[in-house]
Formats: sequence, structure tokens, C-alpha cells
Amino acid sequence: MSAGMSGRRLMKELSKIQNDGLPPGIELVSSGESDADNSDWLLDIRVLDDNPLYKNQVYRLRFRFPKAYPIEPPEVTFENRPDRPIPMHPHVYSNGIICLDLLGSQGWSPVQSAQSVCMSIQSMLTSNNKNERPEGDEQFVKMNKSRPRDIQFLYDDNTV
Repeated sequence: MSAGMSGRRLMKELSKIQNDGLPPGIELVSSGESDADNSDWLLDIRVLDDNPLYKNQVYRLRFRFPKAYPIEPPEVTFENRPDRPIPMHPHVYSNGIICLDLLGSQGWSPVQSAQSVCMSIQSMLTSNNKNERPEGDEQFVKMNKSRPRDIQFLYDDNTV
């Protein structure tokens, strides 16, 4: 898989976003215009229902697309900014790393896109009613030196 194919796919996704727009609650902030290969995108997401955990909050997602995208999944994390906190969720670590099977090699499919990933994360937040971090968050954040794509999560909690 060449970087050229990844770049073409990203340009196709970007063109679709520019022509058709994004679903409600999702906004493209930056599509890596400064990168030669558009491999670093920022998107803002909001939860659209009345979930009190996320009401009136906007969250920033950073997408880093590998050269083998879409065969390999993008690396997606929440960014912590003064006006964009990292959401409280049992599958979101306080450093912004997201434990979601869709973002791992076993759950990823090349038919997914930045838009569909945002919608999945938006849905994950919408359905949550637990104001908590994953078990072991503090130690994980302190000890983890791996990139999110290199972490081998165990996906065993389908209740949130």
C-alpha cells in the first residue's frame, strides 16, 4: 500500500465532506493542509442529545492516518485543550486515548472513514451514563509509552 493510495483516499474523503458536509455535531477543523499527504486531521464533535455528562461540550479529535490507510486504521485520540476537554467515559483515558475496537486492527474495516469513526465515537458518548475513566486510568497514563495504534486492548465491555 503506497502513500499515494492513502493520499488519494484522504482526498476522496475530504472532497465528499466538502461537497456533502458532515452529520450534525461533527465539524472538520483542519484536514492537514500543511502536510504534504494530508495525514493529520482535527475534527470537533458534540453529543446532540440531552446527556448531562456531555451537554454543551465540544470535544476535539485528532486523526493521524498511516501510509497504509485505509487498510490500516487511523490513530484517533481526544486532544485536551482549554476549550475542548477530554470527555469522561469508561473507554476514554485521561490522556485522550480511546479504547474502541473499531480503532484496532481486528475491528477496523477499509470501508470505514473519518466521518464514520466520528459518528461511532459520538454514539459511544451518547449512550454512556457513567461519569468515570477506565479502570487503572492513572497507572495506564503514567506508564504507557506506546502509540495508541500499538496498544493491545481487551475489548470485553459492551455495556457502555
